[in-house]
Amino acid sequence: MHIAWTSFLLALVVITVVPGPDFVLVMGNAVRSFRKGVEAALGVLTGLLIHATLATVGLSALVAAAPAALFVVKAIGALYLAYIGFMTLKTANKPIEEQPQQKNVFLRGMLCDLLNPKVMLTFLSLIPQAMDPNAAPLPQAAVLSAVTVGVFAVFWVIVVPLARQLGRLLSRPRTRAVFERVCGTALIGLAASVLAT
Repeated sequence: MHIAWTSFLLALVVITVVPGPDFVLVMGNAVRSFRKGVEAALGVLTGLLIHATLATVGLSALVAAAPAALFVVKAIGALYLAYIGFMTLKTANKPIEEQPQQKNVFLRGMLCDLLNPKVMLTFLSLIPQAMDPNAAPLPQAAVLSAVTVGVFAVFWVIVVPLARQLGRLLSRPRTRAVFERVCGTALIGLAASVLAT
C-alpha cells in the first residue's frame, strides 16, 4: 500500500491552519475561558470524527453527488453560522459579567463542523488523491481519516492555550468588544462564503 503521505500531509497542514468557522468559534470561546475553549474544540473534533466516519464508509460521497442534498447542507450550515455570528455581535458590547453564559458549547462546536460542507468536501477531495488505487480502499480511507482527525486534534491542543494568552490581552472591555465584533462578523462572512461556493 503506497499512500502519498508527503503531499497529503502538506495539504492537510495548510487546510488545518487556514482559519475557518471552527477556528473562529473555538477562539471566541477559548478567549472567554479555557474550559469553554476545550469544550468547543472537543465538539469540533467530534464533528470531524463523524465526517471522517461518513467519508470512510462512503455516505458523504452520496451527499456530494446529489446537488439538492448538498445545497440543503450548505443552507443549514450557513444559517447556523450566521446565527452564531449575530448572537456574538449582539453580546459584544455587554460587560462580560452581564453576558449570558455560553451553553452547549460542545454541541455548538459539533454542529459548526458537521454543518460545514467544506469539511465534508475536504475529506472527499483530499483523501482519495492520497490513496493507492491498487490497494483496498476501506483501510486506506480509515487510516487517512484518522490521521486527519489527529492533526486537527494536535492543532487545537496548541491553539486553545494560546487563545487564553490572547484572552489576557483582551481583558479590557473595549478591546474584547472589538475582538468579539470581529469574530461575529467573520462568522457571518463565512456563512455567506459557504452559500456562495
